[in-house]
Amino acid sequence: MTDIPALSIEQKATLVAGATTWSTHEVEGILPALNLSDGPHGLRRQGPDGDNLGVGTSLPAVCFPPSVALGATWNPALAEQVGQALGREARALDVQVLLGPGLNIKRSPLGGRNFEYFSEDPRVSGTLAAAMVRGIQSMQVAATPKHFAVNNQETDRMRVSATVSERALREIYLAAFEQVVREAAPWAMMSAYNRVNGTFASESHRLLTEILRDEWGFDGLVMSDWGAVDDTAASVAAGLDLEMPPSGRAQRIVDAVDHGEIDESVLDVAIERLRRLAARTTGTEPIERDVDGAQEVALQVAREAATLLENDGTLPLDPNAHTRVLVVGEFARTPRFQGGGSSRVVPTRVITALDALRDLAADEVSFAPGFSLTGESSADLADDAVAQAHDAEVVIAFLGLSDRAESEGFDRSDISLPADQLALLRRLVQTGTPVVVVLSNGGVLEVSSWREGVAAMVEGWLLGQEGGRALAEVIYGIVNPSGRLTETIPHRIQDSPSHDTFPGADGEVLYGEDVFVGYRGYDTRGTEVAYPFGYGLSYTSFTYESIEVVPHSDGGWGVRIALRNTGDRAGSEVVQLYVGAESSAPARPVRELRGFTKVHLEPGEGTHVHLVLAERDLAYWNTRARRWQVDPGLYRVEVGSHSRDIRLTETVHSEGDGIVDPLRMDSTLAEWAAHPAGAEFVARMREGIPAEIAERAPELVAMVQSTPVIKLTTWGLGLTEQMVRDVVAASGGDA
Repeated sequence: MTDIPALSIEQKATLVAGATTWSTHEVEGILPALNLSDGPHGLRRQGPDGDNLGVGTSLPAVCFPPSVALGATWNPALAEQVGQALGREARALDVQVLLGPGLNIKRSPLGGRNFEYFSEDPRVSGTLAAAMVRGIQSMQVAATPKHFAVNNQETDRMRVSATVSERALREIYLAAFEQVVREAAPWAMMSAYNRVNGTFASESHRLLTEILRDEWGFDGLVMSDWGAVDDTAASVAAGLDLEMPPSGRAQRIVDAVDHGEIDESVLDVAIERLRRLAARTTGTEPIERDVDGAQEVALQVAREAATLLENDGTLPLDPNAHTRVLVVGEFARTPRFQGGGSSRVVPTRVITALDALRDLAADEVSFAPGFSLTGESSADLADDAVAQAHDAEVVIAFLGLSDRAESEGFDRSDISLPADQLALLRRLVQTGTPVVVVLSNGGVLEVSSWREGVAAMVEGWLLGQEGGRALAEVIYGIVNPSGRLTETIPHRIQDSPSHDTFPGADGEVLYGEDVFVGYRGYDTRGTEVAYPFGYGLSYTSFTYESIEVVPHSDGGWGVRIALRNTGDRAGSEVVQLYVGAESSAPARPVRELRGFTKVHLEPGEGTHVHLVLAERDLAYWNTRARRWQVDPGLYRVEVGSHSRDIRLTETVHSEGDGIVDPLRMDSTLAEWAAHPAGAEFVARMREGIPAEIAERAPELVAMVQSTPVIKLTTWGLGLTEQMVRDVVAASGGDA
């Protein structure tokens, strides 16, 4: 192949941007062209007549359930199957780079793009995204985790600066990306639109080079989100390899090289990464599409994603009981199965819940729309539905949000169901006929004000093109629901830990809740919620019989749980492993998810579940030392069905990581006293202070404990600045 240095600077500057909206440049003997496509939950490949954005004009492709639903399955193996199916679709349609998965944290229930993300928890997000990446890349198609990083809102998304602490950044907002890079080695990564602590993500050398590449070992290509680049030269200098789509500002890069702002070698490195990506994804044999197989995977995801939130015994219905069922709600025949915006897929087909219910019990299922999705008056439709409800034995009400209520591009203003749907639901409940509510929504909904009157509630999320069949199978008990919440459902939006600072103002959003995001905040504060993180009901029951925690020879612990299905139906349980530190310094969430597994058991069947707790799972980010730190002490190991249903608890003792941070010139007296290099010195100081002083003025003692030792050199205690410097130097610090 031709050497990169043979290219002119102008040519190189052109290559680090796309050739078109959806492809890269081709240079004979150096670079083949690559085709890129949106595809978090289905391929959005443009045809020859497609517009630049391709929204609504893409080629038909299997529409899998978006990540909000895939997350609810808690099933990494299934996520990998989705990845494989997406990769196969991409290969068949000549796409080398798939733009997904999305794994940003659901900081607020109001996030307009929450349907594209897995969870409020980075371990769930990282585990499922890593599995999906492995699946996609098994087909020689590059996965592109996005949006790196701290992209948690749509409001002012192109400019807003997320002001976030280093600890929250590491423990919450970068953690899933780190897990994906270390476990699945993605071949590409997409930077975010927003600024992070004042710097555009696409121009952040710290994010794109120091953390992503130097620290985590990422060896792939970093591309921008579409239109995210503000300064082309600053971006390529920071470690951005590909600007998408092309802005036509290559001259800015040329000028920067000419003026010595950036070195030409930066361009060479970026082009070499393009070549590496091409080598990984091109030269493969053509592959046939397997639409039937992909649709079957999409159906299985929808089956496992449906989450049963309430049930008084009305569900499941018996398909042989000839129960008169009235289906109410336009969503039953006009389903909302995906989110709006750049991820929208043209599906190969759509199975509606109404058709699927009639397939199972045709003679007993009638329908009334109940409300309109077009904004027209629903009064007559509601009257008709209520009249029919009096004659039914069960009402199944399909309620939810339309594309106008949530989509990429804007955040929601509330988490309520539309007023006309709530009014209809109240009237249906008043008929006395049992009402089963089935929800269609990409972000969580407030349910506390109306759930008391319903017989059952199924959270259907957005279930992809096969979702209607899956919902019908859950309602009639052909499928035992096993979905679990990956985000807390609060009583009120005001209870959300991020509520006071979301979405910010004046170009800045303060992440004031710090590491206490989602259930970490709700559970630590003891805030009552509608449904906790990890929650979900089943048509059977599970007993957690015992727990055993044993050290591993190579570090960490093995956790062994005895689990049994004590009901009369086969079903799946999601066993969740949490850890909590007994110490309170620094302030830590009361519990944090550190592992999970989904287990299928026949009635009466028992098994042993094995999970691993690594030493890193006990760590927090030490901001001053800029490292992960494990303190010595006791840690709770909790296993349960959700974050507020802990069934079994053990404790483990960690010796800590053994690393002692050096003292600094501004270290306090208390920090000196706790440090091996300073403790003896502090003890000698205390010997010279009469004991009665501590007895007469304990508040003075407390004040001195928090005083930097260097300040004490002016207090006439015989302590000099040189003494302080000597102790700091002895501790390994910079004196």
